[in-house]
Order: sequence, then C-alpha cells, then structure tokens
Amino acid sequence: MPLAFRCAFDKPAARCAGERMQIDDGHFELRLATTAEERRAAQRLRYDVFIAELGGDGAMVNHDDRLETDRFDPFFDHLLLLDRRRDEGAQVVGVYRVMRQDQAAQAGQFYSADEYDLSPLTASRRRLLELGRSCLHQDYRGGTAMMHLWGGLAHYIAEHGIEVMFGVASFHGLDPAPIAGPLSLLHHRHLAPADMRPKALARGYQSMDLIAGNALDRPGAIRAMPALIKAYLRLGGFVGQGAYIDKAFNCIDVCLVMDVARMSPKHRAIYQTGISP
Repeated sequence: MPLAFRCAFDKPAARCAGERMQIDDGHFELRLATTAEERRAAQRLRYDVFIAELGGDGAMVNHDDRLETDRFDPFFDHLLLLDRRRDEGAQVVGVYRVMRQDQAAQAGQFYSADEYDLSPLTASRRRLLELGRSCLHQDYRGGTAMMHLWGGLAHYIAEHGIEVMFGVASFHGLDPAPIAGPLSLLHHRHLAPADMRPKALARGYQSMDLIAGNALDRPGAIRAMPALIKAYLRLGGFVGQGAYIDKAFNCIDVCLVMDVARMSPKHRAIYQTGISP
C-alpha cells in the first residue's frame, strides 16, 4: 500500500502542544485524530487518492461511502493535516498513519507483515514505528503541505523515543519491467544491513536485482524513482530484500527502513528534536 507523494524538510514546520500542533501557516492545523468522524475524514481522503485516483481496492473498501478502510485502522494513530479555509467536512487535506509496537501487539501484527518478514526488526528490541497511508489531496502536492505533515511526524517520533521507522512505499502498476532501473538501484546501492533487512514474502516476491550494477543507468534510475522514496533515501533510509507485488492496490511495494542511530547528525537531529534544520 502506498505511502505516497512529494515531501521535503526545508524549515521548521510545527510546535507540539499535546495532541494538537499549530504550524506556521495560520490556515493549517496538525493533530492526531481523536474521534470516529476524524478517522472517517482520513479514510475519505485515502479513498480519493488510493482508490479513485490510483485504482486500488481492498476487502474492506467502502465504495458506497467512499471510505478506504482496513482492519488495522483502529490500532493506528492518524496524523491529520487540516486546512481551515475549506468547508467543514472537507478540511482534512493530508494524512499519515503510524503504529507503534504496543499498538501492533494489540492488532496482532504490523500491517507490513502481510508483505514482508519483519523478524529482523521485531527481534532487535528497539522502538519501532510503522509508517503508512500517507497521502495529500491533489491540490496540495508540490507545496509545503507534506513538509508540515513530516514536521508533525518528527514530533511524534521524538515524543515516543522511536529508534527505527519502516513502512512500504510504492511504484504504481504491476509490471516490474518499466521500473527495472529504480528497483536495481535500490538493490545495489541501498539494501539494508543484514541485521535490519526485511524480506518480501514468497507469495508476492519480486526480485529487485534486474539490471547488473555495472550496466545500470544511475541518473535515469534516480529520475524514475518516486519522490517519496528519494526523500527517505536522502534521510539515510534503506530498503528490504525484494519488492512485493500488491495486486489489490495495483502497485509494487518496497520496504523502507530508517535507523535513527545510522543517520547523519544533521538528519538524526530532525527526529530527536522534531525540528528541521
């Protein structure tokens, strides 16, 4: 399932006040969903992006009410970006879904465990956070909205002392041939260390070693990489072994892993303090 869309850390974006975070643009507000209606607002945006726009589907997708839901929703925290200039009921313009280990224990597993063997992470005894379902309303892409969402995420990470973040990010479509370059670049240059390397499950496994390293057009592969994946790599992220073909959501997933301890001091400060450099 996609994480999705463009993101950046260019300047301080938020200050935390309990569950509510006021950010620099007066019309924006960041907060964790606390009511059923706020979670439904997140699910409506997810439907617009992942189902109507990208052609996904799922066992619990509610097409009548235009809600993208799954069994994990009650266990995740839902970080919302609201634009108060919009009509009530349409103010949620950005979403990030995050789940800590204690929440995953209640759910019975992490969401990504349906696609990847996460045992190298879960056996590490480190504080984990799963990221997913990140999306923006189409009118807010390419601006500061994703930066604000990431600022709120940084505060969440600092508040809970998270040490390792992970989640699946996606290439649209099911054919690996057009993305052989990006997949091969991830395999050759950004494979996670063995002690924290998830592996795609056999039922959806897709090798990422499609082009030999010495034959790879690296600049072309970088250009073809989704912006979100590039952003995570710039922060020091790695990928697991193998991609996973997610037929329900019409995408090919890779498992991204970020170890705060392995980040550069500059990037580590983002997640330890929640303030962008």
